[in-house]
Amino acid sequence: MKRLQSLLLGIDGKGYKAYRQLTGTYRFDDFRLQVDHVQGDPFASPSRMRAVMPWSEAGLPDGAREPASRERAARDWLGRAFREAARETPDIRIDAGGQTVLDRTAVLFTGDGVELRFTVNLPAKGRTILGKTARDLLCRTLPRIVRATLRPEYRDDDALRGHCDTVEDQGALRSSLAEAGLVAFVADDSILPRRSGVDDRPLEEAVAFRAPESLRVTLDAPNAGAIAGLGIPAGITLVVGGGFHGKSTLLSAVQNGVYDHLPGDGRDRVVARDEAVKLRAEDGRAVHAMDLSPFIKELPFGKSTRAFSTALASGSTSQAAALQEALELGADPLLVDEDTSATNFMIRDARMQALVAREEEPITPFVDRIAELRDRLGVSTILVMGGSGDYFGAADTVIQMHDYQPRDVTAEAHRIAREYDTARHMEAPEPLRAPRPRVLATRSVDPAGKRGKRRVKVRGVESLEFGDDVVDLRALEQLVDPSQVRAIGLLLPAAGAAGVADVDDVPAWFRAHLQRPWEELTGRPDGDLVRPRLAEVMAVLNRLRSARFRPGATPPGE
Repeated sequence: MKRLQSLLLGIDGKGYKAYRQLTGTYRFDDFRLQVDHVQGDPFASPSRMRAVMPWSEAGLPDGAREPASRERAARDWLGRAFREAARETPDIRIDAGGQTVLDRTAVLFTGDGVELRFTVNLPAKGRTILGKTARDLLCRTLPRIVRATLRPEYRDDDALRGHCDTVEDQGALRSSLAEAGLVAFVADDSILPRRSGVDDRPLEEAVAFRAPESLRVTLDAPNAGAIAGLGIPAGITLVVGGGFHGKSTLLSAVQNGVYDHLPGDGRDRVVARDEAVKLRAEDGRAVHAMDLSPFIKELPFGKSTRAFSTALASGSTSQAAALQEALELGADPLLVDEDTSATNFMIRDARMQALVAREEEPITPFVDRIAELRDRLGVSTILVMGGSGDYFGAADTVIQMHDYQPRDVTAEAHRIAREYDTARHMEAPEPLRAPRPRVLATRSVDPAGKRGKRRVKVRGVESLEFGDDVVDLRALEQLVDPSQVRAIGLLLPAAGAAGVADVDDVPAWFRAHLQRPWEELTGRPDGDLVRPRLAEVMAVLNRLRSARFRPGATPPGE
């Protein structure tokens, strides 16, 4: 620390580039400070640093390091504690996240101890170093923040344990879904509405969720014990009801149930299977060599859709592609909201069937495939539908939302399906099959672009600049944190970097790669990465215009 103080005083008043002398390691009484990267000028991205406190000094409580869910929760809590301790020091920042508890690189548990990764804006007046101010920031303020975060005498271990308990319970609930025959679970007294589209915190004075008796199940959690709530069973579930009664709010909570949430979030006992994927229409996206023939049989002038590619997909084509891509990676359940779907992909009613002959309509609507997804491929669907009762006959469960409360109207929906003939006829020309595999040419996934300069730039969860491409991510509703996008930008070229020319099982390759520890995934100690799901990695890859896929081998029997 004395060497750091001396260095900072020695460069006081010099040009900003003299800060580069700081790169290196400095030992404080109870932790080590590592300066990894120093910004080039005061307007550049801030400097990256790490503080490592040995286990003997940190003294974390029992249950903070195992099992894996508690370790992740403990790291998350410590990152938030650091952010709170640095709240009045805006020049020191850590990537601590929002309402979700994710696997972040901001805090890691290593063999040496607890490692905090953060950024520091080194002070200057114009481009002149303020050495004395920097000394106070790094040698007085920063040690206070590190110790307030990690030292047991300052740490709130009861809050840490409660945070870990909540996250561990969510993981246990999620793991129990398949055995219970469920695809999702919403606990009684959950608060599902959010404050706004840009504020993910729970809505104040919102109506607490309460399951109908016929759909109430009880699951066990290791810390909270028995938890009762709505169990959404495997199969086809329709969520119906009038506008503004909470249909999409319920689906939104379920789609985010693939992640753990903070205690008090209101969705901290709402879980969905890990493989749940939200589908929607997305005009203008790219599609690569995807077999759309189960849903779009043949385009005008005989153009085949068995290995369909386009740079600008239509609404129906994009939704068919999203569905096939989800099946390719093993998604279950599929989550669909009619509000964000292409109408002609979802339904073709009897009157339209009478006017436009089947041979003149290439689209096989989702209503004619949804039962096959369940029966032939074993894939469940949760569908929000307020405009068409043609799905009633296929549904296993029908939930009506009224004043943000669920009702079980399955029997009534089935009665209506029997008594009111829709007069439409099924239009599936042949049995549904799983999509054909595709082969990825890894050299096409290159962030260097045509000019050879590597470019990976993240703009929130809205877009990713990757080489010469700008990937629009706004339709990927299960992306919840910009640090997921940063990690995806880093992971996409991994197969090519590993010397693999072609990948013939793309989901399996990335699934295995994502399971590797952080130190193997990253080439430098970044503190602003979040481990993404396979679904989001593949979704971004599928929208990358420069990516090159080709059809794989035809499965036996086709």
